[in-house]
Amino acid sequence: MKLSLTLVSTLVLAAQLHAKPLKVFLLAGQSNMQGHGKVSTFEHIGMDPATKPMLAEMQNADGSPKVCERVWISSIGCADAEQTGKLTTGFGASQNGPKIGPEFTFGLYMQKFTDAPILLIKTAWGGKSLNTDFRPPSAGPYVFNETQLANLQKQGKDLAAIKAAKEKETGVHYRLMVEHVKKVLGDIKRVVPDYDSAQGYELAGFVWFQGWNDMVDSSTYPNRDKPGGYDAYSEVMAHFIRDVRKELNAPKLPFVIGVLGVGGPTAEYGPDQQRYKATHQNFRDAMAAPAQLPEFKGNVAAVLAEKYWDRELTAAKAKENEIKQRAKKLATGGKLTPAEEKAALEKMRAEGLTERERQVLEKGISNLEFHYLGSAKILGGVGKGLAEAMAELKQLKQLNQLKKTN
Repeated sequence: MKLSLTLVSTLVLAAQLHAKPLKVFLLAGQSNMQGHGKVSTFEHIGMDPATKPMLAEMQNADGSPKVCERVWISSIGCADAEQTGKLTTGFGASQNGPKIGPEFTFGLYMQKFTDAPILLIKTAWGGKSLNTDFRPPSAGPYVFNETQLANLQKQGKDLAAIKAAKEKETGVHYRLMVEHVKKVLGDIKRVVPDYDSAQGYELAGFVWFQGWNDMVDSSTYPNRDKPGGYDAYSEVMAHFIRDVRKELNAPKLPFVIGVLGVGGPTAEYGPDQQRYKATHQNFRDAMAAPAQLPEFKGNVAAVLAEKYWDRELTAAKAKENEIKQRAKKLATGGKLTPAEEKAALEKMRAEGLTERERQVLEKGISNLEFHYLGSAKILGGVGKGLAEAMAELKQLKQLNQLKKTN
């Protein structure tokens, strides 16, 4: 009996010595932070030798999705109600799921950089802007520019009513984000049942992945195709970082900005994308700019999501679109019935696409381009990149490498 008690005491002491504060990471943004990567596109990840190792991290030997034993999540905005549990697939956007967003591989790779327990608090809503919905308090009210006011007056709009509606919308999702973070931190055991309150928690980092609604907003950014056309986004983003840190009493909270990368690097844009090239690059530059501010050196990083875009998918999709256009012209000129048009398309597709191209299109795409094609390969890469950047900021990556060499 004494031996058993001694053994128990030793085990308890060992557990206490190895116990560490819960590391809490906050993830926020719009639809691409929600994530539209269908689990059905996982197979495509393994079709590329460069990303096959990532697939091994994402699923078990039998092909089932991994469940993280040391990572928990609380997510709002992706479904009708809050989602909680150990991190696995299904915490992406709920429509036509299960899906993943960047949270899945972010959690999988963060647990490689620390042996502490991890909690992800994710707040993401589709179709939200930084200029209005996520606008932080210190950025002040949304101010209509002269071009907007002139256009509204020309259209005979009720300026007072429009300004009142904008004031009501401004900052709503910023406040919802902060409220949810504070709610979860106020009762962590509700989400992490075996949370050790004696060890406490550390606010370990914030990840931002947003941008589409601001990028396409020619009203708020009338000079977006010119250098500096998105400077206002950079300014509000800097206010956002400062306000989040102040709100959560974490003055040096590591902050990673996922820079919008739909379509891949603009230098590789094809002929049909050239008209967007300047605007897209201007916006990406504006998203990344806060990381270069002196006050944010070493504690804010920008990750270019364009690095994880899949060029093979883009090329195959472009080829398929060209085949569809030819089939449509044939149908119009030949006055084919819908059934005949479908048969003609299938024949042209079979002849015009290689087997590999058909495979990547069928296995790799589950959504539209602005949702990163619904590709788990792309979104998985983004999540991994965000985790690596966070680990660099926190110097966890270097520490992990030291452990392996010692």
